[in-house]
Amino acid sequence: MTGLRGRCPRCGRGRLFQSFPQLRPRCEVCGLDHAFADPADGPAFLAISIGGVPSTALGIWIEAEFEAPLWVHLFTTLPFLLLSSLLPLRPVKGWLIANQYVYHAEEGRLAATKSPAAGSAKRSWP
Repeated sequence: MTGLRGRCPRCGRGRLFQSFPQLRPRCEVCGLDHAFADPADGPAFLAISIGGVPSTALGIWIEAEFEAPLWVHLFTTLPFLLLSSLLPLRPVKGWLIANQYVYHAEEGRLAATKSPAAGSAKRSWP
């Protein structure tokens, strides 16, 4: 819940965001360094996916029911798409960052293996 509210995942009191999509470098209350947080494009993908389905349904319904010209879609469907995609962006980003903190998620790394000449190396693929 702290991520959804835009609060620090450690203390729950400090603010996570400096501006709309930009993170603070660290928590002003507990000093947690937010350098670990890298949700990449995940929040944008989820927000657009969540907002895109109802917006597409609205656009199809308006077109099928009223055979509306393009300007009607520009004033109805487009603003609905923008609002339904931008409003959940910040809570989704905070939620993903809080999950990274709670589950200690890190960037994937290849495991170092010993050479076959060393004798004890195991292959992880055929």
